[in-house]
Amino acid sequence: MEAFNLTPSDPSTFLLVGIPGLEAAHIWISIPFATCYIVCLLGNLMVLFVVGKEQTLHKPMYLLLCMLALMDIGMSTSVIPKALCIFWFNLKGITVSGCLTQMFFLHTISVMCSGILMTMAFDRYVAICNPLRYATILTNEQIAKLWLMGWIRAVLLILPEPLLLSHHPFCANHMIPHTYCEHIAVVKMSCGDITVNKTYGLVVAIVVIGFDVLLIALSYTLIIRAVLQISSKKALQKTLNTCTAHVCVILMSYSSCLFSSLTHRVGQGMAPHTHIILANVYFTIPPMLNPIVYGVKTKELREALSKHILRRSKQKGSQVAL
Repeated sequence: MEAFNLTPSDPSTFLLVGIPGLEAAHIWISIPFATCYIVCLLGNLMVLFVVGKEQTLHKPMYLLLCMLALMDIGMSTSVIPKALCIFWFNLKGITVSGCLTQMFFLHTISVMCSGILMTMAFDRYVAICNPLRYATILTNEQIAKLWLMGWIRAVLLILPEPLLLSHHPFCANHMIPHTYCEHIAVVKMSCGDITVNKTYGLVVAIVVIGFDVLLIALSYTLIIRAVLQISSKKALQKTLNTCTAHVCVILMSYSSCLFSSLTHRVGQGMAPHTHIILANVYFTIPPMLNPIVYGVKTKELREALSKHILRRSKQKGSQVAL
């Protein structure tokens, strides 16, 4: 424990403070953090398991859902375990290279999540507006290619951020008032000119979110136009139900991302603890709720899970009978 009681002047280490002003309540704050993380892991692993086991779910829509589940696990795992170490054991030290690595993975996964949500919107557009061509336009191979392209886009956009920061001198005070190494928080630790870093980070956020949200909005505009032409109320309701889960996930993800970004850039007048808690929402709440929303709203996923649970119960029953 004493090895981690590092001084802020250590040039090779940053100190993640946690939630400034609420240090006395860190143990209590850790409870919702730990709960969110456990639910996130269980829910997303369940989605991966069910889709992997059920052959009928090996379709583009569910492959995209598995990709989102993997990103949710990666996102929360990048943040919450370190935050819990701060809350429970006061292990605040993180090397500069470790901090830049965490920052890279956090923002790369965020860009990937945005790309997956955009692809999901395109999937719903094709399924509703061009159902006869769905099997030829979106195949499992096409989804794999889009997955690879998404990773290439995310890495190329985010990699310059830690590379630029790695060449900056950092001030004597290495204390980061946060639970994780967010880009802007680390940039503020630099003693050099940070204009390029701040501008690049803002441009990446605007380009990624702006481009993806624009395509999502376009997809749903075309979907709404197609839906309004459906005369049957039953068919209309069924069509809308296929989009409900995705719309809920989009609203959760982008609203929390917007709050996180704004609190870092224009939240100077906000209380530090409020600032940090809002910034953590993006990495805790959506990854926890996404599998729950899809589990509740997606009939095929619910049926596959029920079928598997029933099958396991029968197997256990037969073993007991023997």
